[in-house]
Amino acid sequence: MKRQMEIRDDSRIEIIPEYGRQKLLTYAESFRDLADLFEEEDEQEQTPDPADRQEYLWQKRLQENQGLLAEHLKEMAHIMARVAKETCRCRPMGERRFKQMSRLLRESGIQLKDFFEMEHEDGHWEISLTMRNLGEKRIRGGESEHISTEDVADFISVAMNTRLCPSKNSPIYLTRDYNTYYFLEEPPYHLLTGFAKAVKEGEKVSGDNYSFYEEDTGKLVAILSDGMGSGEIACRNSGRVIEMMERLLEAGFGKESAVQMINGALAATGQEQNMSTLDACSMDLYSGECEFVKVGAACTYIKRGRLVDRLSAQNLPLGVFQQIEPEIMSRMLQNGDYVIMLSDGILDALSQGLGEEVLPEIIGRMEYTNPNEIANQILAYAIKQSKGQIRDDMTVLVIGIWDQSEDCLL
Repeated sequence: MKRQMEIRDDSRIEIIPEYGRQKLLTYAESFRDLADLFEEEDEQEQTPDPADRQEYLWQKRLQENQGLLAEHLKEMAHIMARVAKETCRCRPMGERRFKQMSRLLRESGIQLKDFFEMEHEDGHWEISLTMRNLGEKRIRGGESEHISTEDVADFISVAMNTRLCPSKNSPIYLTRDYNTYYFLEEPPYHLLTGFAKAVKEGEKVSGDNYSFYEEDTGKLVAILSDGMGSGEIACRNSGRVIEMMERLLEAGFGKESAVQMINGALAATGQEQNMSTLDACSMDLYSGECEFVKVGAACTYIKRGRLVDRLSAQNLPLGVFQQIEPEIMSRMLQNGDYVIMLSDGILDALSQGLGEEVLPEIIGRMEYTNPNEIANQILAYAIKQSKGQIRDDMTVLVIGIWDQSEDCLL
């Protein structure tokens, strides 16, 4: 009996079943109503009397908190509604093509059950394979050979004539039970990252923290945070900022909304030592677009050959005020570009010598191609400018982007 697909090529289907979709939309509407309630209360509040300073400050803080909470609720409602309404278009698999794929995988010890191609709203295609490891191939010791999703990607890339990679959330290995695994077209760009850091003299740990976080397949986010002061307290505070940013992005919050939520959480404590900078850049490896979000952070540099673009922000760190305005900038990156992110300690060290203004020239003259070498050279130059003294924690992150089709010697 021939396989049949009920979905025509031009149709779009809801990713979430109707019952679950309606529940999400109901939750979203509830969050919007709650946000409206907080905004109405804020509008109805009488203007506090400045003569009573303590009462004035308390009422002012209450109004600010209500406004922030309303914005957060709206963002949560937006995320729920977006997920509920997400659709994709399925491309039917012909019987002949399914048999070819099934035969190819069977030769590698894999049994294929279902095979779909789906186009998402962003235009990217995703391949869904429901399959299992037959466990027929043996290795030394008589154990069944492990088959990874990377191996499967290699197999089907040949058959599809398109380089594919496992999606971010796919399991690493196939099991003996049927599971569904997802594969996407491999991004045209790939990244190499490097870093260098130095700890302030007299301290055991750095107050700077950073991470390279895969927000989604084909999108990498680099985050750098410099905690107020130095030592363990600064390390803990900047680490908390990194962790919160990652979790909020993974939950689906936009970058600006995530920054506002983190800032509100820090400002609510009313403690100066909780202040931290935030420097984030998000790279789309399909398009080469890079978005930068800066809150109280040092300059970022983009190196393209000998040309250097400097991105700066004038705002204050997280936790100073209830409401902040993060600086958001975007650039289109090209093959061979480097993004260089710094903590304030680097700029403080440079101020002891020739100053920050010469840094773009120094970066532009560098002939290194390995991101680690670039990071180490910038750190060494900063330490030299401060005559070997490390007065503050220093961190340099370097990200290089290359076209997959280009040969790159590192």
